[in-house]
Amino acid sequence: MAQVRIVVADDHEIVRRGLKSLLEAQPGWEVVAEASSGRDACEMVRELQPAVAVLDVGMPEMNGLEATRTIARTSPQTQVLILTMHESEQMVRDVLDAGARGYVLKSDAGRDLVSAVEALLQHRTFFSARISDMLLSAYLQGPERQATTVTQRSRLTAREREIVQLLAEGKSNKEVATALNISVKTAETHRTNIMNKLDLHSIGELVRYAVRNNIVEP
Repeated sequence: MAQVRIVVADDHEIVRRGLKSLLEAQPGWEVVAEASSGRDACEMVRELQPAVAVLDVGMPEMNGLEATRTIARTSPQTQVLILTMHESEQMVRDVLDAGARGYVLKSDAGRDLVSAVEALLQHRTFFSARISDMLLSAYLQGPERQATTVTQRSRLTAREREIVQLLAEGKSNKEVATALNISVKTAETHRTNIMNKLDLHSIGELVRYAVRNNIVEP
């Protein structure tokens, strides 16, 4: 039996332990790395090339949505499964657009996690039952319900979304520069451009924007 290599990313150690236990109970499955941030998850996936990456959405430094985008771009052979507490139609659409293949609620992990990974290994999608019902309901309400407007968040670049998250987490310009391996001057320029683009005038407004748009958790 071929070994199935999996990376798990969640900022809570006890959650990672539980996920690892569930996954490694399956013959031939191995959690080859655990990450506590999206940035670490991306590095581990790039280095280890697992079959599946199980990602939480709300992680520090780089959230699961941005990590999914990065993994889809740099390690397309790795299937991404989102495991989260968020029951948000927009969040589901965002992570699917980013490249995820599955979406499982943490409350359903005990029942659905193994089935979700099995589906992804067969290049099929998987959603928790409540998520499937939510998406079906939105579909049945007609195309006018599904039409979405371009939001300010979608107009931000991937790098700008990363910087918004770091600033909202309280990082200074110097700390942002260090995290992203850019100069302090470049970080300052990005910050100014972001504030102007979003018409924000304080870090407090930026934090509220990041929370409203699921870039950071409240």
